[in-house]
Amino acid sequence: MVPWVPVACTLPTAERPLRVAEFDALFADALLDVDRPEPGRVRLVLNEAVEERARELAQRETACCSFFTFAFHRDEQGRLQMDVGAPAEHSAVVEALAVRAEATRAAS
Repeated sequence: MVPWVPVACTLPTAERPLRVAEFDALFADALLDVDRPEPGRVRLVLNEAVEERARELAQRETACCSFFTFAFHRDEQGRLQMDVGAPAEHSAVVEALAVRAEATRAAS
């Protein structure tokens, strides 16, 4: 079991490590920066080449963890930004995702 996944997640337990691995691979392949504009929200700056992959992953994640919100846009330099948010009661999950993104990025 993935320790930071909340009970509200409906993804079958056996599939959770695979989903975490998908996020890890996305971070390792394309993460350029991590920003925390406010509690319960993280902005992941990604290589634009992974936009379709990131959107598809976000869509699947929202399907099993409906408390997540994902928004995509471009910054002033045209870089892809994926904003991930959650209500206050799930802000720890967003923070755990940010920490995992930073750790994966640092390791690559």
